[in-house]
Amino acid sequence: MSLIIAPSILASDFCNLEREIRSIEDAGADWVHVDVMDGHFVPPVTIGAPVVARLARVTRLPLDVHLMITNAEESVDSYIDAGASIVTVHVEAVRHLDRVLSHIRSKGVLAGVSLNPATPLSTLEWVLELADLFLIMSVNPGYGGQAFIPSALQKIRQLRNMLNERGVVRHIEVDGGVTPTNAGALVEAGANALVAGTAVFASSDRTAAIQALRTGP
Repeated sequence: MSLIIAPSILASDFCNLEREIRSIEDAGADWVHVDVMDGHFVPPVTIGAPVVARLARVTRLPLDVHLMITNAEESVDSYIDAGASIVTVHVEAVRHLDRVLSHIRSKGVLAGVSLNPATPLSTLEWVLELADLFLIMSVNPGYGGQAFIPSALQKIRQLRNMLNERGVVRHIEVDGGVTPTNAGALVEAGANALVAGTAVFASSDRTAAIQALRTGP
Protein backbone atom coordinates (compact mmCIF):
# COMPACT_ATOMS: atom_id res chain seq x y z
CA MET A 1 0.00 0.00 0.00
CA SER A 2 1.37 3.40 -0.94
CA LEU A 3 1.90 6.00 1.77
CA ILE A 4 -1.00 8.41 2.31
CA ILE A 5 -0.43 11.87 3.77
CA ALA A 6 -3.57 13.37 5.33
CA PRO A 7 -2.96 16.90 6.67
CA SER A 8 -5.32 17.74 9.53
CA ILE A 9 -7.17 21.01 9.09
CA LEU A 10 -7.31 21.31 12.89
CA ALA A 11 -3.97 23.14 12.53
CA SER A 12 -5.10 25.29 9.61
CA ASP A 13 -6.40 28.86 9.48
CA PHE A 14 -10.14 28.39 10.00
CA CYS A 15 -10.82 31.87 8.64
CA ASN A 16 -9.46 30.73 5.26
CA LEU A 17 -10.32 27.05 5.00
CA GLU A 18 -10.82 27.01 1.24
CA ARG A 19 -7.42 28.59 0.69
CA GLU A 20 -5.80 26.24 3.19
CA ILE A 21 -7.27 23.14 1.58
CA ARG A 22 -6.29 24.24 -1.89
CA SER A 23 -2.75 24.81 -0.62
CA ILE A 24 -2.33 21.24 0.62
CA GLU A 25 -3.99 19.87 -2.50
CA ASP A 26 -1.41 21.73 -4.59
CA ALA A 27 1.35 20.59 -2.22
CA GLY A 28 0.66 16.89 -2.84
CA ALA A 29 -1.59 15.79 0.00
CA ASP A 30 -3.58 12.60 -0.55
CA TRP A 31 -6.48 13.09 1.87
CA VAL A 32 -7.86 15.95 3.95
CA HIS A 33 -8.19 14.92 7.59
CA VAL A 34 -11.19 16.57 9.26
CA ASP A 35 -11.38 16.43 13.07
CA VAL A 36 -14.93 16.70 14.36
CA MET A 37 -15.05 17.33 18.13
CA ASP A 38 -18.11 17.82 20.31
CA GLY A 39 -16.81 19.24 23.59
CA HIS A 40 -18.01 16.07 25.34
CA PHE A 41 -15.99 13.08 24.17
CA VAL A 42 -13.05 15.49 23.88
CA PRO A 43 -12.82 19.00 25.35
CA PRO A 44 -12.76 21.20 22.23
CA VAL A 45 -15.61 21.92 19.84
CA THR A 46 -14.60 22.18 16.19
CA ILE A 47 -16.88 21.79 13.15
CA GLY A 48 -19.93 19.86 12.04
CA ALA A 49 -21.50 18.37 8.94
CA PRO A 50 -22.41 21.72 7.29
CA VAL A 51 -18.74 22.70 7.16
CA VAL A 52 -17.79 19.27 5.81
CA ALA A 53 -20.35 19.77 3.04
CA ARG A 54 -18.70 23.08 2.14
CA LEU A 55 -15.25 21.50 2.13
CA ALA A 56 -16.46 18.78 -0.23
CA ARG A 57 -17.30 21.49 -2.77
CA VAL A 58 -13.81 22.98 -2.88
CA THR A 59 -11.51 19.94 -3.10
CA ARG A 60 -11.10 16.83 -5.20
CA LEU A 61 -9.28 15.12 -2.31
CA PRO A 62 -11.07 12.50 -0.18
CA LEU A 63 -12.39 13.90 3.10
CA ASP A 64 -11.13 11.72 5.94
CA VAL A 65 -13.65 12.58 8.67
CA HIS A 66 -12.65 11.61 12.21
CA LEU A 67 -15.60 11.74 14.61
CA MET A 68 -14.40 12.45 18.13
CA ILE A 69 -17.94 12.67 19.40
CA THR A 70 -20.18 10.82 21.81
CA ASN A 71 -22.91 8.62 20.29
CA ALA A 72 -21.29 8.87 16.89
CA GLU A 73 -23.67 6.29 15.44
CA GLU A 74 -26.41 8.92 15.59
CA SER A 75 -24.43 11.32 13.39
CA VAL A 76 -22.60 9.24 10.78
CA ASP A 77 -25.28 9.68 8.12
CA SER A 78 -25.03 13.47 8.24
CA TYR A 79 -21.30 13.30 7.49
CA ILE A 80 -21.75 10.72 4.75
CA ASP A 81 -24.43 12.91 3.17
CA ALA A 82 -22.09 15.91 3.50
CA GLY A 83 -19.52 14.24 1.28
CA ALA A 84 -17.15 12.33 3.56
CA SER A 85 -15.14 9.62 1.80
CA ILE A 86 -14.06 8.03 5.08
CA VAL A 87 -15.91 8.15 8.39
CA THR A 88 -14.01 7.04 11.48
CA VAL A 89 -15.63 6.49 14.87
CA HIS A 90 -14.02 5.79 18.23
CA VAL A 91 -14.40 2.38 19.80
CA GLU A 92 -14.77 4.21 23.13
CA ALA A 93 -17.67 6.35 21.91
CA VAL A 94 -20.14 4.01 20.22
CA ARG A 95 -22.44 1.43 21.75
CA HIS A 96 -22.60 -1.03 18.85
CA LEU A 97 -19.35 -0.90 16.90
CA ASP A 98 -20.18 -3.83 14.62
CA ARG A 99 -23.46 -2.20 13.61
CA VAL A 100 -22.10 1.28 12.94
CA LEU A 101 -19.14 0.05 10.85
CA SER A 102 -21.43 -2.14 8.76
CA HIS A 103 -23.80 0.79 8.30
CA ILE A 104 -21.04 3.15 7.14
CA ARG A 105 -19.84 0.62 4.59
CA SER A 106 -23.38 0.05 3.35
CA LYS A 107 -23.44 3.72 2.35
CA GLY A 108 -20.50 3.28 0.01
CA VAL A 109 -17.84 5.05 2.06
CA LEU A 110 -14.85 3.68 3.95
CA ALA A 111 -15.46 2.81 7.59
CA GLY A 112 -12.79 3.59 10.15
CA VAL A 113 -12.37 2.83 13.82
CA SER A 114 -10.05 4.72 16.16
CA LEU A 115 -8.38 3.80 19.44
CA ASN A 116 -7.20 6.18 22.15
CA PRO A 117 -3.66 5.59 23.47
CA ALA A 118 -4.79 3.55 26.50
CA THR A 119 -7.38 1.45 24.66
CA PRO A 120 -6.17 -2.12 23.99
CA LEU A 121 -6.13 -3.70 20.54
CA SER A 122 -8.30 -6.52 21.89
CA THR A 123 -11.31 -4.24 21.36
CA LEU A 124 -10.81 -4.71 17.61
CA GLU A 125 -10.63 -8.51 17.57
CA TRP A 126 -14.16 -9.02 16.25
CA VAL A 127 -14.26 -6.13 13.80
CA LEU A 128 -11.03 -6.59 11.86
CA GLU A 129 -12.96 -7.55 8.74
CA LEU A 130 -15.63 -4.87 9.19
CA ALA A 131 -13.44 -1.76 9.08
CA ASP A 132 -11.48 -0.39 6.14
CA LEU A 133 -9.21 1.77 8.29
CA PHE A 134 -7.81 1.62 11.79
CA LEU A 135 -6.73 4.92 13.31
CA ILE A 136 -4.19 4.70 16.12
CA MET A 137 -4.12 7.83 18.26
CA SER A 138 -0.54 8.63 19.20
CA VAL A 139 -1.68 11.49 21.47
CA ASN A 140 -4.70 11.80 23.71
CA PRO A 141 -7.35 13.24 21.39
CA GLY A 142 -8.51 16.80 21.59
CA TYR A 143 -5.80 19.36 21.05
CA GLY A 144 -3.30 19.76 18.24
CA GLY A 145 0.42 20.18 18.73
CA GLN A 146 0.85 17.45 21.36
CA ALA A 147 3.98 15.30 21.65
CA PHE A 148 3.98 11.82 20.12
CA ILE A 149 3.45 8.94 22.58
CA PRO A 150 6.21 6.39 21.75
CA SER A 151 4.18 3.32 22.78
CA ALA A 152 2.04 3.90 19.69
CA LEU A 153 4.80 2.30 17.61
CA GLN A 154 4.38 -1.06 19.33
CA LYS A 155 0.62 -0.78 19.02
CA ILE A 156 0.87 -0.19 15.28
CA ARG A 157 3.26 -3.12 14.90
CA GLN A 158 0.95 -5.44 16.83
CA LEU A 159 -2.10 -4.32 14.86
CA ARG A 160 -0.35 -4.91 11.52
CA ASN A 161 0.60 -8.39 12.73
CA MET A 162 -3.02 -9.06 13.74
CA LEU A 163 -4.23 -8.05 10.29
CA ASN A 164 -1.55 -10.09 8.53
CA GLU A 165 -2.36 -13.18 10.58
CA ARG A 166 -6.01 -12.82 9.63
CA GLY A 167 -5.11 -12.20 5.98
CA VAL A 168 -6.82 -8.81 6.03
CA VAL A 169 -5.43 -5.85 4.07
CA ARG A 170 -6.48 -2.58 5.68
CA HIS A 171 -5.24 0.97 6.19
CA ILE A 172 -3.49 1.76 9.45
CA GLU A 173 -3.56 5.49 10.07
CA VAL A 174 -1.69 7.38 12.80
CA ASP A 175 -2.75 10.70 14.29
CA GLY A 176 -0.87 12.80 16.81
CA GLY A 177 2.62 14.24 16.93
CA VAL A 178 3.52 12.94 13.48
CA THR A 179 6.63 14.63 12.08
CA PRO A 180 9.28 13.87 9.43
CA THR A 181 11.47 12.64 12.28
CA ASN A 182 9.17 9.79 13.32
CA ALA A 183 7.31 9.17 10.04
CA GLY A 184 9.78 6.54 8.85
CA ALA A 185 9.47 4.54 12.06
CA LEU A 186 5.68 4.68 11.83
CA VAL A 187 5.72 3.31 8.30
CA GLU A 188 8.25 0.65 9.25
CA ALA A 189 5.95 -0.42 12.10
CA GLY A 190 3.08 -0.91 9.65
CA ALA A 191 1.28 2.40 9.19
CA ASN A 192 0.41 3.51 5.66
CA ALA A 193 -1.53 6.72 6.39
CA LEU A 194 -0.10 9.63 8.37
CA VAL A 195 -2.15 12.49 9.78
CA ALA A 196 -0.10 15.63 10.31
CA GLY A 197 -1.44 19.01 11.34
CA THR A 198 1.24 21.31 12.69
CA ALA A 199 3.98 19.60 10.67
CA VAL A 200 2.23 20.71 7.48
CA PHE A 201 0.20 23.83 8.23
CA ALA A 202 2.89 25.54 10.31
CA SER A 203 5.32 25.25 7.42
CA SER A 204 5.89 28.08 4.98
CA ASP A 205 6.62 25.47 2.29
CA ARG A 206 3.86 22.89 2.45
CA THR A 207 5.11 20.97 -0.57
CA ALA A 208 8.43 20.44 1.20
CA ALA A 209 6.66 19.57 4.46
CA ILE A 210 4.58 16.85 2.82
CA GLN A 211 7.58 15.51 0.93
CA ALA A 212 9.55 15.38 4.19
CA LEU A 213 6.83 13.21 5.73
CA ARG A 214 7.23 10.83 2.80
CA THR A 215 11.02 10.70 2.76
CA GLY A 216 12.26 11.99 6.12
CA PRO A 217 13.96 15.25 7.13
